[in-house]
Amino acid sequence: MAGLGASLTELGPWYYGLNKPWWQPPDWLFGPAWTAIFGMAAASGVLAWNGAPGTRVSRRRIIGLFALNGFLNILWSDLFFRLHRPDWALAEVGFLWLSILLLIVTVAPASRKAAWLLVPYLLWVGFAAVLNLAVVRMNYPFQ
Repeated sequence: MAGLGASLTELGPWYYGLNKPWWQPPDWLFGPAWTAIFGMAAASGVLAWNGAPGTRVSRRRIIGLFALNGFLNILWSDLFFRLHRPDWALAEVGFLWLSILLLIVTVAPASRKAAWLLVPYLLWVGFAAVLNLAVVRMNYPFQ
């Protein structure tokens, strides 16, 4: 899923033409940050899977929530970068953030470490939401 999201992240003339806040991290930082976040999320998934009660329902729920989160992550990239709609991405990022929070709450009983491994993801998406809001405010309206 990370590869699909990355393939939708096109830093072309449209993106470089956007007004961005002075506090936005440099573009080169996003790749390593997402790599670390997705690595921790994968480790979280393994720990949660291994720590889940032996029922299929528990493990299906964990897999289902990770899949939902992956879909929402890809959707955000698609809305922002491919469709050039940061305003729509801003509306969607709340659902992405909530999906991470739901993952944390869901995996915590199976593995506290799995839950803690998702906290940087939650914080990064929260930061990305604030950045997304700034981009919308500085560039609205979008077509």
